[in-house]
Amino acid sequence: MTSTAPGRRGILAVDSGGSGLRVAVGTAERGAVAERSSRVPVRTGGRGVDPAHLMEQLVPMVRGLAREAGVPEPVTAAVGAAGFASLGGALREELPGALAREFGIREVALAADAVTAYIGALGPRPGSVIAAGTGLIAVGTDLAGWRRADGWGHLLGDCGGGAWIGRAGLEAAVRAHDGRPGGSASLLACVEEEFGPVAGLPGSLYPRPDRPAVLASFAPRVAARAADDPLAAEILRSAARHMADSAAAVCPVTGEPRIALTGGLFRLGEPLLVPLEEELARRLPHARRVTADGDPLLGAVRLAAALTTGTLVVPPDPGMLHVVSEPGG
Repeated sequence: MTSTAPGRRGILAVDSGGSGLRVAVGTAERGAVAERSSRVPVRTGGRGVDPAHLMEQLVPMVRGLAREAGVPEPVTAAVGAAGFASLGGALREELPGALAREFGIREVALAADAVTAYIGALGPRPGSVIAAGTGLIAVGTDLAGWRRADGWGHLLGDCGGGAWIGRAGLEAAVRAHDGRPGGSASLLACVEEEFGPVAGLPGSLYPRPDRPAVLASFAPRVAARAADDPLAAEILRSAARHMADSAAAVCPVTGEPRIALTGGLFRLGEPLLVPLEEELARRLPHARRVTADGDPLLGAVRLAAALTTGTLVVPPDPGMLHVVSEPGG
């Protein structure tokens, strides 16, 4: 890396999610200058998110990016990680010191990926963000503290997320197969096209370690049938209600908070977005609906830049946003 030039303060931003790792380097003044990604997710084991595996991927990515972009050595880093809130103990203990040893980083923000999603979508403003992909979580802040709703995973929650929609569609299909009420013949046909005979569905689904992703893979088929299948449309309306429930649980109740949507699930389009907009207008009439500025990597960039310039206004939180100064010092 090049040495830090006057007026140019290097930053490192990391987005570690279920589908892989994304990294950006840049400066506090310019933001991200160069990005690189890996499709290998960081491992999660008995100690939670594995800091050694994260560093194993991160070091060559950062060094290669810095050479290509000619950016200064980073003085701050922000890392948004899936599972940080409940499985981030090892990251808190080990990652700041590892970043200091490898790159000389002096200040580190470790955040739940929901926090970087929020900051990427809204920046340092009061409001709430619904982050929806395979799972679902809503995060809100009044700039005094953070609140989160759902994000409990596909067995306990993530209500309205991709796995939830896909599972509801699959249940409607097997009900039709059995001749029980609440079944959908059109979704049954989609299941047989996607997975083969319904009798083999348990064997092809239950043993899968990526079961949430497999469930979520059926959500687009549910959305595609919503125009002519009332049951498919009702599944998406129910998903919208669950999303609005979570957003209402975390959104500030006073002032004029903003609300934004982020995540790949919203590519389902109108079958989901139309009922969601209706539910949000009904549940949160005081909130201003806005388009998200960007994604969780932008949130990590913004977070690292704010640390560098001393302008961080979003609140720290033991489980959601942990800031370490002079790691290893």
